[in-house]
Amino acid sequence: MNSRNEAVSHYDAGEQGFTTADILWSVGIWSVILTLSPVIVFYMLLVA
Repeated sequence: MNSRNEAVSHYDAGEQGFTTADILWSVGIWSVILTLSPVIVFYMLLVA
């Protein structure tokens, strides 16, 4: 229990808002989702 509390407090102390890596990850994931969604919809329309 003690080590878990230390780990949580250490994580909270090191986390300060969004980092550049977080922003790049979110932009990359959203670009993939927005790029593939029309392709998936078109494919579903062709198959159905």
